[in-house]
Amino acid sequence: MVTLGFAGASAPFDPLILLILAMGIEAYLGEARFIFSRIKHPIAILGAMIGFFDDKLNRPKRSQVDRAIRGAFVVIFMVSFSAAIGIGVMWLTFHFTWGWVLECALLVTLLAGRGLYDAVSRVAKGLELEGLEGGREAVKHIVGRDPKSLDAPGIARAAVESLAENFSDAVAAPVFWYVLLGFPGILVYKTVNTMDSMIGHKTPLHQAFGFTAARLDDALNAIPARLSALIFAAAALFVPTANPSLAIKTAMRDAKKHRSFNAGWPEAAMAGALGIALAGPRTYGGERVDDHWMGDGRARLTHKDIQRALYLYGVACLITGGIVGAIAALRL
Repeated sequence: MVTLGFAGASAPFDPLILLILAMGIEAYLGEARFIFSRIKHPIAILGAMIGFFDDKLNRPKRSQVDRAIRGAFVVIFMVSFSAAIGIGVMWLTFHFTWGWVLECALLVTLLAGRGLYDAVSRVAKGLELEGLEGGREAVKHIVGRDPKSLDAPGIARAAVESLAENFSDAVAAPVFWYVLLGFPGILVYKTVNTMDSMIGHKTPLHQAFGFTAARLDDALNAIPARLSALIFAAAALFVPTANPSLAIKTAMRDAKKHRSFNAGWPEAAMAGALGIALAGPRTYGGERVDDHWMGDGRARLTHKDIQRALYLYGVACLITGGIVGAIAALRL
């Protein structure tokens, strides 16, 4: 028995063991579409709430200041709502013998490591088996840039960049906030991350309304993104031809070149580890963006480079689980 979070309450076992169990189930089941084709996914429920507020409160006729205030209200409400739900779930875990089953099931839905792996793997298979059009069809589901503007190396780079950046969002950050604050921590993080993906854009419609959501997402990802770079460097020790020292060197040098405050860290670390170049010029919404390159290696990637990145990513996920296990062991 481990007593955490509530005075006089005890969980059936260490919540970190529950997290490891959920990580293992998610790694096996992935998106579990056979379940969520019948019931609504928790993230979809949160997304519907955010969309409702966006439609009702973010009207173009309102001033930018008014929309910024309303956007901040949405963030406060959604964070408070998810924190309350998270505390309720944790209370059930500590006060009911089988309450942990609900928390474990919800944890599985809030982790997305296998789903990300599968999505990027489909890009590699599309390029390998169907060529340029197969790669474009697969990559359009994981990146915001125009797939028609991408050649085969551009598709491969986009897939590897998405894999690296989203390792932090899908694996490292959810695990970090659960270890730190339990189920309320991971649920608040996923709520903020969902808000950022829906309203945190620098567009005329959302620049003011989504400002608070975007900045809070940056803050919550600051530590996990940098930890992700270190985990990729550690993973490079176990990946043939990967270079752990170059992963750290490239992250320290090139992360700041990325337009995102956080995304550059895992992307630059992966570029250094695999001896490739990521980012660089690309097209979004028909507009060319001249971003800096990260890494000193090849920019003309192939499906084999995506497979190497997936190998590194898989080892990084195992290391993340190992870290959680080590923390759990130290607390016994």
